[in-house]
Amino acid sequence: MKEREQFKSRIGFILLSAGCAIGIGNVWRFPYVVGENGGGIFVLFYLFFLLLIGVPILSMEFSVGRASKKSAIKSFETLEKPKQKWHLHGYMALVGNICLMIFYTTVSGWMLKYFYNFLTGQFAGLSTKGVQQIFSNVLASPSTNVFWMIVVVALGMLVCSMGLQNGVERITKVMMSGLLGLIMILAIHGLLLDGGMAGVKFYLYPDFHKISEIGLVKVIVSAMNQAFFTLSIGIGSMAIFGSYLNKEQTLLKESLNVALLDTFVAIMAGLIIFPACFSFGISPDSGPSLIFITLPNVFVSMTGGRIWGSLFFLFMSFASLSTVIAVFENIIACTMELLNIDRKKAVMINFVVITVLSLPCALGFNVLSNIQPLGAGSTILDLEDFIVSNLLLPLGSLVYLLFCTSKYGWGFKNYQKEANIGKGLKVPDKMQFYVTVILPIVVIFVFISGII
Repeated sequence: MKEREQFKSRIGFILLSAGCAIGIGNVWRFPYVVGENGGGIFVLFYLFFLLLIGVPILSMEFSVGRASKKSAIKSFETLEKPKQKWHLHGYMALVGNICLMIFYTTVSGWMLKYFYNFLTGQFAGLSTKGVQQIFSNVLASPSTNVFWMIVVVALGMLVCSMGLQNGVERITKVMMSGLLGLIMILAIHGLLLDGGMAGVKFYLYPDFHKISEIGLVKVIVSAMNQAFFTLSIGIGSMAIFGSYLNKEQTLLKESLNVALLDTFVAIMAGLIIFPACFSFGISPDSGPSLIFITLPNVFVSMTGGRIWGSLFFLFMSFASLSTVIAVFENIIACTMELLNIDRKKAVMINFVVITVLSLPCALGFNVLSNIQPLGAGSTILDLEDFIVSNLLLPLGSLVYLLFCTSKYGWGFKNYQKEANIGKGLKVPDKMQFYVTVILPIVVIFVFISGII
């Protein structure tokens, strides 16, 4: 039997896991949600729930991966007792990863397209309407969406075809280092803008008036949701990295490191966005319009806007491509184990499968725009995002949680033993009641509130 690949370095594991978690949502959702929910108070609630919900479940997903030395498709089968059916979640996890990629590749394509546009000076001298028109033109063009989507799939598959250490780990290290460097440069630049500190105040200063207006319960639920979804747990996209990991460090410690790096990027993104928007008197929005209309307008108005716009979309491209590469690695590992084939064949099969399945999303804003699955104005992307974010991630997290705590699964003692191997933060015995009784109720609550 061929020996399983392993990470070359611990930093490679942390950067790749964080790269998987750090995605577009960190930039276009997190800062907006913070600003709208009372600033610094929301951030404190968010960090509290990240430690209480995200980190324990992430450590469970890593534990299942490291103990089994298998991808999501085979990990449960390796650890479950005879005649149990936990392994069925492996297929759901594979479907979840594919579902995530068939819309994420299109959005990542937009990032590359905008990086190219800023780099080549296509935004120079445009009016507010002109900037808005560029995004409308991108959405309306089937060829533009399909071309850039294929570029993203090809880049991701090319990196994965080079192997774990030489491709996935090496390239992600470079991209994540670049991402962290860029975010520091952009944040410092944002803070130095005239009027930029007003944006920081709106973003992070505790606004008790706003909290009383919205209601404390709504702020807490919003923080809980954000903490839960930020780490991309539940569909095995993190378990795969556990399976490549050695046993030198405890998994609670590594989970905490990944969560903190993910949070650092999310908070720093706000230090880019809010100072820039406030400096130029533009109201910060959420979602695609923030990234593709609001911020390009800010960059166009700025001295050296072409450079700052290029750097920002290079940062966004790194954020989205790090997720693409990480999830592709999971899909490829699942395919290799499921079909018993080598990496090159798995890459070729998945290049075709992901490209074909990504077409409905890429064409959902033009040729297939009459399909509005979630009501008037919705798109195929909205449906695919809803399925992953509101159904598969919370339900998958519940499966990992129950498998690692229930006597009818792998059980708390086995999870604890695996998670505690190595140096660092240990899972204590007294944590058993919390993860077995309280945490499942919390996850079910997050799932129901997400559906509502």
